[in-house]
Amino acid sequence: MAKPIVAIVGRPNVGKSTIFNRIVGERISIVEDIPGVTRDRIYSSGEWLVHQFNIIDTGGIDIYGDDEILKQMREQAEIAIDEADVIIFMVDMKTGITSADEEVSKILFKSKKPVVLAVNKVDNASQLDEIYDFYSLGFGQPFAISGAHGTGLGDLLDEVVKHFPEETGDEYDEDTIRVALIGRPNVGKSSLVNALLGQERVIVSPVAGTTRDAIDTPLERDGQKFVLIDTAGMRKRGKVYEKMEKYSVLRALKAIERSDVVLMVINGEEGIIEQDKKIAGYAHEAGRGVIMIVNKWDAVEKDDRTMKEFTTNLRDHFKYLDYAPILFVSATSKQRIHTILPKVKDVADQHSLRIQTNILNDILMDAVAVTPPPSDKGRKLKVNYGTQVSVKPPTFVLFVNDRELMHFSYQRYLENKIREAFPFEGTPIRIYVRQKSEKNE
Repeated sequence: MAKPIVAIVGRPNVGKSTIFNRIVGERISIVEDIPGVTRDRIYSSGEWLVHQFNIIDTGGIDIYGDDEILKQMREQAEIAIDEADVIIFMVDMKTGITSADEEVSKILFKSKKPVVLAVNKVDNASQLDEIYDFYSLGFGQPFAISGAHGTGLGDLLDEVVKHFPEETGDEYDEDTIRVALIGRPNVGKSSLVNALLGQERVIVSPVAGTTRDAIDTPLERDGQKFVLIDTAGMRKRGKVYEKMEKYSVLRALKAIERSDVVLMVINGEEGIIEQDKKIAGYAHEAGRGVIMIVNKWDAVEKDDRTMKEFTTNLRDHFKYLDYAPILFVSATSKQRIHTILPKVKDVADQHSLRIQTNILNDILMDAVAVTPPPSDKGRKLKVNYGTQVSVKPPTFVLFVNDRELMHFSYQRYLENKIREAFPFEGTPIRIYVRQKSEKNE
């Protein structure tokens, strides 16, 4: 099940980003230090008590002149409202209620979404009496918080999690492979779903963003059950999403979290743009199986080098997805469509593969024997043993004498050696390094 989404909404300069960072803390996902993994994000994961959620920071939109302020605030609020399950409406104690706050509150009222009012910059107890003025915004109890000191966030989050949707069990059998199709608008995601189904089940239009929401479509091939989760790159309504394209990744985010394998769809005619890398980066960080689908390949002028050159270009741009297979297809002409679901099944199998501990340690010891760890100031890394702790994605813990001695490049070398023995095609693998004394911590 996808995590609930919390959006922080408010006019500029009320401290949204500060509170976002306070709530996220050190839980902002840190990806491997590989070029190409985007650090640009407007969302991250948060956690409070037993609840995990995604949180959107709607700050960071540049405001150029007074005329644009209300318009841009309205746009960012509407986008956040579309995506969010709960909204934190932030205002500022120091400035009090402004006309801009009232404008945002009107938009939030119309949304019918749960809204929790947070009054920021309440930096000392003497200000608490003034907080009652904010009741006039009509969202019930205002919660006093301080981004500068981190106070009040516990009470605020207690209220936020009360409004999360009730969790429902997984609606599909355990052996069903959930496949999310993600990518920019108009790369052909819905056409691919139709081609895989062999029938027109999803509305297809050349207008970018025709698909309004994620659509689940079950199908079965050769006894294997699949669910195709088609996502809209953007919503059709208005030009807002086109102007703020970074928000379109939120559409993909929900589908990624519900999936086992992600089909990252790229428009073969247009080639690769920055947005593709951003969207694919989320699938990688989420630890899902990934297959890169180059669609509309029939429309590309080709010679005997075209596919190889496109593949090289993809690998250069998506260095962190070097494990992902690449398929060149055409949803329109059905070219190579039949290769997709068998590859999905292969990747799903690799994604849930478990290696026996004794075999893993044989691989590690052989790797260390061939290329011993480098020493640092006379101290040498010793890899004691490793074990696989989970699947989806395959996750390993290596116990060493001093984890500070494990250089990234050597960890990458060990990962490559594991992949040589077990391909893990289409799936990231996670490696965590622990000192032996930490085993029971």
